[in-house]
Formats: sequence, C-alpha cells, structure tokens
Amino acid sequence: MDVIRAGIDDVDAAAPLFASYREFYDRPFDIGASAAFLTARLERDESVVLLAHDGDRAVGFVQIYPAFSSTALEPIWILNDLYVDAEARGGGVVDRLLEAAAELAREAGCVAIELATQHTNHRAQAVYDRHGFVVDEEFRHYEKPLR
Repeated sequence: MDVIRAGIDDVDAAAPLFASYREFYDRPFDIGASAAFLTARLERDESVVLLAHDGDRAVGFVQIYPAFSSTALEPIWILNDLYVDAEARGGGVVDRLLEAAAELAREAGCVAIELATQHTNHRAQAVYDRHGFVVDEEFRHYEKPLR
C-alpha cells in the first residue's frame, strides 16, 4: 500500500472517496461537487490531501488544513477529513494514512495535529487513541452555525 500527497492529477481518484465520506455525514453523494471542492483546495494550496492506494485503486484519504497555535506560536495541522473505503477497512489503511500525516506534519514543523470526531464514533476514537491522540480535557470546542 502506498500513501501519496495528492495533487490536481489525483482528484479523480480522490473524489469518489470524498463523496462517500460526505455521504457518511448525511450529505448527498456528489462526485462532481467533491472533485470541485478538492480541486479548489489543492489549487489554492489550502489543504493537504493524502491518498492511500492499494495497487492502482484509491482506498482512503485524509484532508488536512494547515493552521497555527497562537499560544504555542507554532504551526499545527487540523485533520478534518478521514475516510477508508468499506472494502479496505481492517487492512491497515487508516494506520498508514495517520502515520503519513504525522510524518508530514513533523516535517512541516507542526507541534500538533488536531481532529474532531462524533461522540458516538467509538471505532474512530479507538484508532485515534491507538495513534497517540488524546482527548482535550482543557478546552471545550464550540461551533456557531451560520447557515
């Protein structure tokens, strides 16, 4: 299994996975909209997309948004999206993606990778625990919907 940093040429392979990820969160399965979103992020250098391949088939991805910690005065990465195709789950894809993300973040000088997951997503929580992510006990995160 290979994990690559995706570029514009990889959007066609990543878009179906991204559409499936969005569908998991009750959004319409829309490959065109997914491809357009990924293309815009990559063209503007607004995100890092890692794509896992098993042979010639894309089987998983993560999308990361670079940010900064004002208190640490250092860069951080926000791992916003992670998805592994249902047929590829249990085969180590998620582990390779998380390891690659951590390696690239270290190379970029980041002090941390942050992420959020649903309170009920115990399977993902177990994976994150296994990879050394810790639950933030100091800060409560809020979101204000604007639409």
